Order: sequence, then C-alpha cells, then structure tokens
Amino acid sequence: MKKTALITGISGQDGAYLAQLLIKKNYRVIGTDRRSARFSNWRLRRLGIENEIIFEEMELSELYEVQRVFNKYKFDEVYHLAAQSFVKTSFSSPINTSNITGLGTLRILETIRAVNPKIKFYQASSSEMFGDVLNKVQNEKTPLNPQSPYAISKVFSHFITQNYRASYNIFAVSGILFNHESPLRGEEFVTRKIVIGFLKILNNESKFLELGNLYAKRDWGYAKEYVEAMYKMLQQKLPDDYVISTGKTYSIKQFINFTTDYLGMKTKWVGTGIKEKLINKKNNQIIVKINPKYFRPSEVNLLKGNSTKARKKLNWYPKTNLKKLIKIMVDEEIKHYDKY
Repeated sequence: MKKTALITGISGQDGAYLAQLLIKKNYRVIGTDRRSARFSNWRLRRLGIENEIIFEEMELSELYEVQRVFNKYKFDEVYHLAAQSFVKTSFSSPINTSNITGLGTLRILETIRAVNPKIKFYQASSSEMFGDVLNKVQNEKTPLNPQSPYAISKVFSHFITQNYRASYNIFAVSGILFNHESPLRGEEFVTRKIVIGFLKILNNESKFLELGNLYAKRDWGYAKEYVEAMYKMLQQKLPDDYVISTGKTYSIKQFINFTTDYLGMKTKWVGTGIKEKLINKKNNQIIVKINPKYFRPSEVNLLKGNSTKARKKLNWYPKTNLKKLIKIMVDEEIKHYDKY
C-alpha cells in the first residue's frame, strides 16, 4: 500500500522539492494551495512532477475547507509548509499573516485531532522565531524573541504544535529551518533577487540593483537537502523538534561578493551607510545601491543555527556550502533565463 501524504503550499520551493522526494519514495502526494496560487506550478513543471500530483484547493483561513480535504483522503503524513511567508509583507498585512500563518496551523491540527489523531504532522517553523537573538548560536532550547508579525505567527504555530503533541498524543513535530535557498526560490527573496539582478545587468536589461540592509547575516543552506530532514523527522519512533542549519553565517554583502566573483565581474565597494554602492570596475557604473524602503521596521541582524541534534538523531548533514549553492542557483538561472 502506498502511503498518502498531504503537502500544503506545494507550489512553493520546499513543497516542490518535498513532493519530488516523496514521489521517489512511492508516496501518493496530495498538494494544496490557496486559490490565488492555482496557476503557479512552474517549480513542479521544472522538476517534471506536475502530472504526478493530485491538486486540491485549500484556504487555510476556512476550517470547512481544511475538513473537506481531510475527509476526502486518508492521510498518513501531513507536511504543513503553506504560510504568508514574506517577513516584509507581514508588517503591512499583520492580520492576514496571523490568520494564515498562525491560525491556519491550528485549523489543521484541530482537524487531525477530530478526524484521525494517528496522522503524522510536520510544522514548518522558522529561524525568524529567534528574532533579536538572545544566544549567539541558536538551537532547540534557545529562547524565542520574534521581531515581525510573520515570526510571531510562526511562534504561535510552533507552540500549538507542541501543545497538541503533549495534550492529544499526536505525532506532531516542528522543523526549525534556517534560511534555505535554491533555483526554485521566489524572486521576492533577496538571494534570488541578487542572482537575477546581476544577470539582467550583464545582459544590459537593467542598470543597477536596489537592496536594503547589506549587513544582515544568515545561515544559508540548500533547500533540496533541507526537505530530506522534514521527511526524516516523520520517520522517527518519537516526535520531536529539530533545528536544521549549516552552522555558518554570511552577510548579504558577502553573498553579493560570492555571486559577482562566480560571474567573473570585477567590482569594488565605495561609500558607507545608505550611500554605500557597488561599482563595476569594467565601466565604472554603479550596480548596487541601498534603498531604505527595503529596510525592515524591526531588523534581525544575525541568525546562526546549531543542528547537532538533527545530525545525531536524524543522521542529517548539510552538504552544500554557500559558494556551491550560488553556483547551482546561477547556473540554473542562466539555463532558464531566455524562457522568462
């Protein structure tokens, strides 16, 4: 008998890679998205798996929608990845973010409790929950100090998952994933924005790239590897929460430098503060500017994860360093660039 898995937010980066993994493991995969994402399956098409997934619409804001999907299928595992996932957007849309990213998780857990408490549940928690970090390196026991409506909503989801695990004996786990990137990352995220931005500059389609805080540091890994950790969490004998990270941090400025180096661009930084700029030495043109509109109202300056627990209990290890990840992203972007 095939196992049946539900992936919420299947059209996103993690949903696509996870679907690919589960299909290879002979799962029947049911994928859900909000109505407005119905035609956003380019990631699944690129991976060649769009026709191997059963699609359902499911609005996380509507309990009856969640119940309808759970009554239609007998799920063995649920991977809850869907969310309003943009930190910047959460400041302009805090109520919607709380309703989807926070209460959406509760609606699924309450449905599992009512329909079949034996369903295994994975919650996509986030390193953004650590916020204004209280420890230099963050693990499963680090206090949470969220700095955005998105992060606060994720904290609610994280704690309600623990609560349902303890209260109703549901196999419910949270993966506290640090930043993870790939060629399937949305263009709204700074890493892919940088990669695409420099390719447009090299193709004379754009003159410069505008960014916000260059000195925010993140622990960046490869999304394709991180979904393997999600799967492994639901195969354990006992449910638990795990930090998934590389343990190494780089600033956005360093990400830019690695990208220009790989593209063979000779550059130099000039100026300080909001007047700092990146100059293309070939023609002395400005190719990166700072625009204050991209600053967050409350910034998270440093995130660095300790994934020792996952390495010991899940036998999971990150294999791709940042320079290799940038190479993967740039090469794939060039491959598909003319198709946009």
